Amino acid sequence: MKKIVMSTVALATIMGSFNVVSAAEDGVSILNDVKFKAQIRPRFEYADVDNGVDAGTAFTARTHLSLTGGLLGVDGLTSTIGIQTVNNFGYTAYNPADAAYDTIMDPQQAMLSEATLDYSVGKTAIHAGRSQVNLDNQRFIGTVGWRQTERSYDTVYVANNDVKDLSILAAFVYGYAGVTGVTTTDTSSILLHVNYKVMDELSITAYDYMLASIHDTMGIALTGKVDVGAKLTYRAEFAMQTDATMEYQSVPGTADASYMNVDVGANFSGILAGVNYELLSGADAGGKTAFTTPLATGHKFNGWADKFLSTPTGGLQDMNVRAGYKTKDFGKLLAVYHVFTADTAMATPTGASADDLGSEIDVVYVRAIPGMKNLKGLVKFAAYSAGDVAGYTLDVNKAWVQLDYKF
Repeated sequence: MKKIVMSTVALATIMGSFNVVSAAEDGVSILNDVKFKAQIRPRFEYADVDNGVDAGTAFTARTHLSLTGGLLGVDGLTSTIGIQTVNNFGYTAYNPADAAYDTIMDPQQAMLSEATLDYSVGKTAIHAGRSQVNLDNQRFIGTVGWRQTERSYDTVYVANNDVKDLSILAAFVYGYAGVTGVTTTDTSSILLHVNYKVMDELSITAYDYMLASIHDTMGIALTGKVDVGAKLTYRAEFAMQTDATMEYQSVPGTADASYMNVDVGANFSGILAGVNYELLSGADAGGKTAFTTPLATGHKFNGWADKFLSTPTGGLQDMNVRAGYKTKDFGKLLAVYHVFTADTAMATPTGASADDLGSEIDVVYVRAIPGMKNLKGLVKFAAYSAGDVAGYTLDVNKAWVQLDYKF
């Protein structure tokens, strides 16, 4: 029923957007103060897994269009409608377009990306419908914006900022779609998220993400910025996964896992440096389960070759260091080196046990294109070197060249 209602709202919004100055017979306008947003993002991607299959190459373009406007002249009431499409221009030398090639997860497709009603009164916002939701650093709830078809969530939520420096969000998620396909995955999940900024040097975030029939993830993160000549940033986070509270279409899942993330970064006159350690616990004979993040923006974490979008059975320890340079005129150049090990030993192809999950070097350069407002260029490379554990014994090389224009 909710999806029928949201589809009706979307249809009304589209019709209104074609003639926003039109009015019903009583003179009430449908939409006012309409704002239009658009993004065009062409990309070349290369993916080569050392598996005997031909390397995949993809030429794709994301087009994202959205309209937002005041609705029916009611103060604080707005509606948004948006669509996103991915076109490969008939070039299909990649899987899933052609299984004879290595995988690049940008199939040609189109979907409704936004269809919302939003109402704000004071510092409280009420939202219903489909939109793109990113919480915190996207480690647990994200849109996977790196992929050409970004994930959208069907939600009803309330957000409040009445108390200074305190933000509270409570959301019910009844579906999501995007990334690899446009068919909606039904769910019945609850997201709770609270952030309190004590000072610039310390913010405290607490959350409980109850994913239906999967697991509950409860955690706390401390973040902040410190200026000691160099600008330092830090993140210290711990989370636990327990049995699922919410149930939807299947028996609630069981979970007993933990997560830890410690990160320190520095910016000294544009020179960047940082060190990070992340632990996703693994399964063991005592009943522990692997820590999983099914709705994360996984590409941001554990290497851009995307070897660890799913947590290995034995868990994952990612020790990485980064260095780079960033200024307004130069753009941003960043290199990251990862060493991956399992939390608990796993089988090798020979039947022995090992914890070596390989290593990876990532490099990216991003810069605004001179003379073209809102246009950015990107060149990116990822090289994963195989480890000893079964399933992680193949080298992977990936590369991207991309333009991103927003207006």
